[in-house]
Amino acid sequence: MARVGSGPELAAALLLMLGFPCVMLAAIIPSVWFFAAAVAVTYLADTYLHQRSSYLVNRLAKVRAGLSIRFLMRQLLLILLMARMGYAQESVFYVTVACLLAFYGLQAAHGAVVTLIRLRRRLPVVTRNIDLGHVRIPQAPRPGLMNRSAEKMLHLDVLAFAGVLVTLASGVDAFAYTGLALTLAGAVAYIAALLPNLRAARLPARQQEVLEGVDAWLREYRPTVMLYFSGSKDSAYQVNMWLETMARLGGRPLILLRERVIVPQLGTTSLPVLCVPGGVHLMNLDLSSVRVALYAANVGKNIHMLRVPTMKHVFIGHGDSDKLASVNPFSKVYDEVWTAGRAGRDRYALADVGVRHEDIVEVGRPQLGAIATAHGRGGRPLHPIPTVLYAPTWEGWDDNPGNTSLLLAGENIVRRLLDADSPVRVIYKPHPFTGTRDPEARAVHRRICAMIEKASAARAEEPRWQQEAASHADGHEAARAELGRVRARLAEIAGAARSGRDEAEESRDAKVDPVREAETARLKEEGNAAYWRSFGWWEHTVVQGPEPRLYDCFNESDAMVSDISSVVSDFIASGKPYAVTDSAGLGAGEFRRQNTAVRAAVVLSNAAVELDELLAAVSDPASDARAGARRELKEYLLGPDEPTSIEQFRAAVDVLAEKAGMRNAGVAQRLAAAAAEQAPGLDDAAPGFDETSPALDESPAGLDDTAVA
Repeated sequence: MARVGSGPELAAALLLMLGFPCVMLAAIIPSVWFFAAAVAVTYLADTYLHQRSSYLVNRLAKVRAGLSIRFLMRQLLLILLMARMGYAQESVFYVTVACLLAFYGLQAAHGAVVTLIRLRRRLPVVTRNIDLGHVRIPQAPRPGLMNRSAEKMLHLDVLAFAGVLVTLASGVDAFAYTGLALTLAGAVAYIAALLPNLRAARLPARQQEVLEGVDAWLREYRPTVMLYFSGSKDSAYQVNMWLETMARLGGRPLILLRERVIVPQLGTTSLPVLCVPGGVHLMNLDLSSVRVALYAANVGKNIHMLRVPTMKHVFIGHGDSDKLASVNPFSKVYDEVWTAGRAGRDRYALADVGVRHEDIVEVGRPQLGAIATAHGRGGRPLHPIPTVLYAPTWEGWDDNPGNTSLLLAGENIVRRLLDADSPVRVIYKPHPFTGTRDPEARAVHRRICAMIEKASAARAEEPRWQQEAASHADGHEAARAELGRVRARLAEIAGAARSGRDEAEESRDAKVDPVREAETARLKEEGNAAYWRSFGWWEHTVVQGPEPRLYDCFNESDAMVSDISSVVSDFIASGKPYAVTDSAGLGAGEFRRQNTAVRAAVVLSNAAVELDELLAAVSDPASDARAGARRELKEYLLGPDEPTSIEQFRAAVDVLAEKAGMRNAGVAQRLAAAAAEQAPGLDDAAPGFDETSPALDESPAGLDDTAVA
């Protein structure tokens, strides 16, 4: 019940659960008016929960109380009410039973038609910014027919309910017959409206034609470097963090995804995006022009691309940290592993998991350019009181106490920050996965949110902050209005791009729009600035969801408390003081020895008593004894400032692309030589290779003059 959501959702859920016993009681008594009122409550509560996409709706389906069952239960209770009121031997009773059974059969037919339309309109691929104009993709059925279709069909029984209840109240059978007829007629009309969408002219081209169309686009575009990603909907941030870097590479980059659910979560980009869920379809695509494939995560579906020998495969990951995931033995399947700095190389050497020294390349972290440093303001706090960001990672897949500080130390950290002798502003940004595996982590997260909310309310009552609030009231109101305008415009842009379209139409119409992309980027920057101006620099806040971004929280903060994760490595780029929690109780010395990113950190115990050192370093830069160590650690972890990370990244892509081209040219030469020496009667070429393939018929560099540079 705690996950139902808002107060109104919780109230609707309670009304729904209490409503059905009331309906049953009204049928047994029997009482027409009590029955009608209880049924109306269940209808309204059910509709509200579905409109809000409440968590409870899915839970009910899991315990055999799904939407169809709930409607069927109401209909059975209506039959019970009629029997209890003496209609069991009347013609209207039998007609009602027969019509409700017929309506149930029409629901099955309706569900089959809707499912068939969706299946036949589902393309084998999903695309963005790819021209599929030569592939036939007609308009989708009207959204009113397909969206929430099961609910709309089921709610047609309201007409039957109304007619029967009026008959029970008045004794006039005609009302029941009319209501039942309207329900059946509405169901037949709904199915009839859907059927034309099954005509061949209303369906997309056949699967093979679509795949051939994608291959034709690939042969024309000839991608040179590819970002490959597979993962769950919640892991979309792992690919989103690389979109800007891919856009800055030049040449002809391609984003290749494996799960449909990732596409709607993808950030704004003008890069071509190709989602290929089927492994067989992927392995038959013409990706022969790709020279470098970049992998942001170690997942099983990577094997579908790793089998391709004409490209070089690189693990770039989605963060740089001392977690075991950063030295996964699976990494040795790639041609190269790219790390931010020397620390990543040393980490693999110490782990001894089979990744060779010569296969590791240091390329920096191109994403970190958006992180502001403290040097521009002499290390002083951004605002009159310091802001400390608490950004714990999630609980992980096992119960290792070192995974996250949230469980053992989270409340202590937040409490000490809120109760600090000198005022501190707290920003709390939890990991997106927090509480997904461990209910206790979810409970701690809720308690921390409650603590921050309570502290914010208490601070708002203090005279000093009341004066500040009064002096900034106009600015905050203007910023909130600006934020509302920006969000409305962003929603309008997103709605215009997707309103009323199904997946096939979006693939057809999602073309590169530089004007829209530029406006979206500008609006997001304006929205981020307006967000931080919309409340006081003294007000505590909880930041959840993708916006504001983590790096925006970095820039708004003067120090950070976190756990062993890439968050710490990234924050080090700011040069600001930070603390890391030793939740496993290793001791400061051993904790620093095992975790490179902690070498310049204040190490916190689970009691968080060491926070005073962090706060002192933030308040008075002269007392910041770890500033020099942070500068050294920054270069060790993230590489040198010159050349820039994006320049290092581009150079690494160029070098590896050349290696791929040389390898392909060598294979072509060997195949040609082998073919020339073959005895008469044998095939002219070795099986499984095509000497005319673009993968083997290119210059040694493997890239033309417009490729990655």
